[in-house]
Amino acid sequence: MKKLISLLTVVFALLLMLDVAYAGGGNRTGTAGAAELLIPVGPRGIAMGEANVATSFGLEALFWNPAGVAKMENSSQVMFSHMSYIADIGVEYGAVAANFEGFGVVALSVKGLSVGDIPVTTTQSPDGTGATFSPQMLVAGLCYSRQLTDRISVGLTGNFISETMGDASASGVAFDVGVIYDNLADLNGLSLGVVLKNIGTQMTYSGPGLLTLAEDQGLNRPPQYYRISAAAFELPSNFQLAAGYRPVLDEMNSLQFSGIYQNNNFSGDEAKLGAEYGYNNMFFIRGGYQFAMQESDNYIYGFTAGAGINYDIEGFGIRIDYAFRDTKYFDGSHIFALTLGF
Repeated sequence: MKKLISLLTVVFALLLMLDVAYAGGGNRTGTAGAAELLIPVGPRGIAMGEANVATSFGLEALFWNPAGVAKMENSSQVMFSHMSYIADIGVEYGAVAANFEGFGVVALSVKGLSVGDIPVTTTQSPDGTGATFSPQMLVAGLCYSRQLTDRISVGLTGNFISETMGDASASGVAFDVGVIYDNLADLNGLSLGVVLKNIGTQMTYSGPGLLTLAEDQGLNRPPQYYRISAAAFELPSNFQLAAGYRPVLDEMNSLQFSGIYQNNNFSGDEAKLGAEYGYNNMFFIRGGYQFAMQESDNYIYGFTAGAGINYDIEGFGIRIDYAFRDTKYFDGSHIFALTLGF
């Protein structure tokens, strides 16, 4: 009973934080920054419509719900992932986690975006100066996750965000906190997940790129450089409430269903559904669907699908996963990942 009360206290605290963070949802669309925080990582979750907040486990759970990292099946795991994102943007991701007996799981992750070269334009040369710059966006995370009981796990991730646009840059810190409760109401296979994501500091661009050459008509001196003060922007925080169910079939076949409601601070709310079929815990087929509950005409995501192979060799685990996410107006996204367990 005390464990359940503790869990309910954590959930209540998350709801209070949500009430503080939420301020208009869809009315603030496009006003947040650090959009790289919203780019999903992990083919299994993406293939399941990004709905596996209550059913993710191991190192892939690092993005979806840090509480699931504590369910890592090996003593340590390493994960590498590549995504061909929209507009020819590449997303590279790497993570490593280790389980310390009696303490919990500690994980490190790095996500970077490769945007490519962009021509430099000015008011004097709107068609380009001949020079180029390459935006750099990086998210580095440190996570702690612990299995409190056989049913309850919790997790906290701190992310350092760095953005560089030519000669201007910004940085900030964001936190994710999550809880997973398995076998809810003594119903075997039913899980509840709660996660609050991207709560942190405001970010402001600074640097020599914000200097502009101008002349003050009221002063008797030649043109000089003045610094433009950039406005601060908030992080794209959201709250997710999820449920998952894994019915008992037999030793060779498994099914898993999941769904979430996502309340966004800077866009309309979303709902996501996903399912996974597994054979002999080795071959997996997945599918999902996500949709916006408001502003549906501007929502670019929909169907997702994927597959995976999981193979163990005397305690050494190899997992290869693939996902496809359909995208309106752009080519669909392809995501590949390799996970090694020791």
